[in-house]
This record gives sequence, C-alpha cells and structure tokens, in this order.
Amino acid sequence: MKREKVLSLNGEIHIPGDKSISHRSVMFGALAKGKTTVKNFLPGADCLSTIACFRKMGVSIEQNGSDVTIHGKGINALCEPDSLLDVGNSGTTIRLMLGILAGRPFHSAVAGDESIAKRPMKRVTEPLKQMGAVIDGRAGGEFTPLSVRGGNLNGIEYVSPVASAQIKSAVLLAGLQAEGTTTVTEPHKSRDHTERMLNAFGVELSETKTSASVTGGQELRAADIFVPGDISSAAFFLTAGAIVPESRIVLKNVGLNPTRTGIIDVLQQMGAALEVIPSETGSAEPYGDLIIESSALKAAEIGGEIIPRLIDEIPIIALLATQAEGTTIIKDAAELKVKETNRIDTVVSELRKIGADIEPTEDGMKIHGKKTLAGGAAVSSHGDHRIGMMLGIASCLTQEPIEILQTEAIDVSYPTFFEHLNQLAKKA
Repeated sequence: MKREKVLSLNGEIHIPGDKSISHRSVMFGALAKGKTTVKNFLPGADCLSTIACFRKMGVSIEQNGSDVTIHGKGINALCEPDSLLDVGNSGTTIRLMLGILAGRPFHSAVAGDESIAKRPMKRVTEPLKQMGAVIDGRAGGEFTPLSVRGGNLNGIEYVSPVASAQIKSAVLLAGLQAEGTTTVTEPHKSRDHTERMLNAFGVELSETKTSASVTGGQELRAADIFVPGDISSAAFFLTAGAIVPESRIVLKNVGLNPTRTGIIDVLQQMGAALEVIPSETGSAEPYGDLIIESSALKAAEIGGEIIPRLIDEIPIIALLATQAEGTTIIKDAAELKVKETNRIDTVVSELRKIGADIEPTEDGMKIHGKKTLAGGAAVSSHGDHRIGMMLGIASCLTQEPIEILQTEAIDVSYPTFFEHLNQLAKKA
C-alpha cells in the first residue's frame, strides 16, 4: 500500500472497542451463567479467534458486528473440543484461555499462527503446572502447539517475574477453579481489566498495590458489558494529531483505565496540546473523550513503573519522539522482544529506512529528534499490527511517499484504521 504525506488531520472519530476488554467479555460471558451482552465489541481477527475457540467448547455466541451475545451455562458446562483450538495471532486468547483450560477435566490442544509459535508460553504454563495442570508442548511447554489436561488444581501464591496482565489473568482464572486461595504478585501493577470485569461478573477479589487474590469455587453471573474505545489504538491518532501540522483530532469514548494511560502521561510530559474529558457514567471501566492538537514537543526519558502502562504504545511513541526536540530514551522495555515481533529491532529498522535517527539498546531505544522523515522507501509491518499502524502514521509526515507492506496485519486490532486516517486527512 502506497501512502503519501498529508497537510493536516482534522475531525472526529470513534475508536474501535478495546481489544483486551473484548477478549475478556467473551471469555467471562462463556464461563458465566445466563445471557451476557457486549456492546462496542472489537470485531478484529484476534477477538474473533476467541469467539471461535469458545464455540468449539460448546458455548453459544451470537456476533453481529460490534454487538455480541453469549449464552453461558457456567464453567462446568464447557465441553472438550473435538479439534484444535486455533488462536490465530492472539497472545491474549492463548494465555488467558490456558488458565481456563487448566481447571477443566478434559484434554485440549492449542496452537496459533507462525508468530504465536515463536512466543514464550512457559511464563504461563509454569505457574499453571504448579497448580496441578498437566501441560506439554515444544521445549517443555515453552512453545505451541500445547496439550492441556486440566482439573484438580490447588491455589498457589505466585510471584511473577514480570508485570504482565496475561500471566496474572491466566493464574487468577485457574484460581477460580482451584482449592483454596490463589494470589498473584507482580513487580509493578499490570493492567487490571481482569479484576474489574471479574467484579462485574460477581466474583470477589482482594487486591493490594501489586497483588490480586481470588478464592476458588466462585460462580460467574452474566453481565452487560460496554467496551470503551481502545487507548492502544487511540495512541496512533493521538500521536498523529500531535505531530502532523495544523491538526486537531477528537477521539470519542476512549478507555481511561489508569493502568493503561501511560501514553497520556508521555504526551503531557512532552508538551502535547491534549485535553482529557472524562465521562460521568458509572461504568466498571472509566472512559472519556480526548482532544489532541499539533504542538511543539520536547524529548523525554521513559522507563520504570510507567512501562507496563504503555508497553503496546512504544512503537508509536518512538515515532512521536522523532518529532520532539532532543533525545528521547526508552528503557526497561525488554518485554518488547517477545511481542508479535522483536519490537525493538523492528521499530528501529523500519524507522531508519525513512530517515529517523534511532538506535536500539538492550532494553529499549534512543531516538534523536527533531528529524525530517525523508520517506521514499518500502517498509513493512513484519506481520505486526502495531508496527503497521505506526508506519501508516509516519507516512503522513514523510517528504516522499512510502510503500507499506503487509498492512493486512492491522486487521487483528483495527480493521478500519486506514478508513479513519483517510477520513481525517487533508492531502498535500
């Protein structure tokens, strides 16, 4: 796909539903008793993989665009799948689902695409094995395909080496099916969508600043869920509005969960003209409108406790930093190496192709701004949706058009990305 520079970006868009919350709404609705309705569900490829997996376990799910209805019969009604559970490209689907399968008294086999086959699973399978699940796979359960024989779990106190909502969620979901209490403690608090949604489905949890505990045997009750816009998707248009001259973009109903709003903190630290208008509704997940305008930006140092709150936004933050005065340092982000791609190497290589002054470090990158992006090159998402969207925003700035390869990867989280970008763009 060839993309050209734009003069400005102006207008209002509704960001598609949050991917993390959409996954969980289907999973928890499948485990609950009763009819769960979901509004503003993200009908991207990743979330559709979650629906497909739970249908294979006997759950009746109706999906009409962004409206989903799940007819749950309780966790004990899940059936042994008669074929492979295929998660596609979705790391959230496989890791959270492993926590559910760990407690089910049947056999299942789980796999995904080539990207999933390279992503580490032992971080989830090891604590689940400690609870009593029998899990095997390549490299001792490190890589897919994975075989799970669940049931007869015991609660554990698990200290996670990294702040990861996927690890925490998998262990808590297994803990709901275990004898006793299960506690997960993290070095920093990761996103808390699981805790919030479990509460909405009637589960009692206890939490501290860095831990969450659940007692086994609790039943989930059906709920009505509204999915706010995904702030990780909004991040691309927040950056675009900040760096493309003469721009003003209004983003409606975006999730403002404090465990996810690191991108807002970074934009404000760098001097962006950003207005946050919270909604007054009593939703389990806070949300509101964001207004971003182009402005002069300054470099920042990004690391420590903020990293789990913006780990998915680092590719677009790197582009943001190319347009800020000074050198931006991103550190403590080694987790980027085990995403859909090694995002440190991929971000650096693709931005260099279009003229950015950027270098990799062991746990992040250094970006020297402010740089004019020349463009005139062929770049690729490498099958990573967030790299693809970052390059789409970069194309708005490059002096020469750029050819973006593998843009279909964007469909996993934001199928209407280029439609929204074209809607806002005033072409040169």
